Amino acid sequence: MRYPAISFVIPMYNESANIEETVGKVVRLARELADDYEIVLADDASSDGTGDIADRLSREDVRIKSVRLENNTKFGGALAAGLKKASKEIIVYTDADLPVKEDDVKKGLALLEKADVVTGYSLVLKDDSLKRIVMSKGYNFLVRILFGFRIKDINSGFKIYRSGVIKDLRLMSKSPFVDVEIFAEARKRGFKIEQFGLIFDLRTKGVSTISRMSVVARTFWDMLAYKFSRIAG
Repeated sequence: MRYPAISFVIPMYNESANIEETVGKVVRLARELADDYEIVLADDASSDGTGDIADRLSREDVRIKSVRLENNTKFGGALAAGLKKASKEIIVYTDADLPVKEDDVKKGLALLEKADVVTGYSLVLKDDSLKRIVMSKGYNFLVRILFGFRIKDINSGFKIYRSGVIKDLRLMSKSPFVDVEIFAEARKRGFKIEQFGLIFDLRTKGVSTISRMSVVARTFWDMLAYKFSRIAG
């Protein structure tokens, strides 16, 4: 199935080992899926030249947009900046190492027939380290308790939004909690969320920074700030 227009949004931090290969794969997929497409590369103040690579790619292809943040925001700011820059009717967000297969992107897009937001969750254990398991399960448990979501992995690296979900959002979160904030605002505005299971590809290049203590601390800070701002409001 082909779609009129799709934005692919890829937030990045120190992904110089991945980004060119990822963009090449996304370009091939985009050509297959859409008559009109763009790729938004949102760099979170990388220190390894990722932003310079994104700038070069954008000069070489007008359908690639480079967004560079001056200061590192622990992911959320980069995702928000990328989503704000996206201009097409359908917005696909994926991590910079492209952990999803082409067929799973197509399955996710097909779910837009009955939903406004589509999110993937892993059918298998992605990381067998005790630290990551405890962090993931604990975080998703808190999200269920505090916000009432029954999403199996709300911070997974693959989501699809209709543009109306993102339009006019003023996101406060700078951490990975931004995913929960988007979902909460979408639910508040009456949008429907659908989830489906897939098997994410394991990272083979670069290093994930999502479990850095500074990122974890900022995530919990944003969670509490958003929760109590809603109570106060």
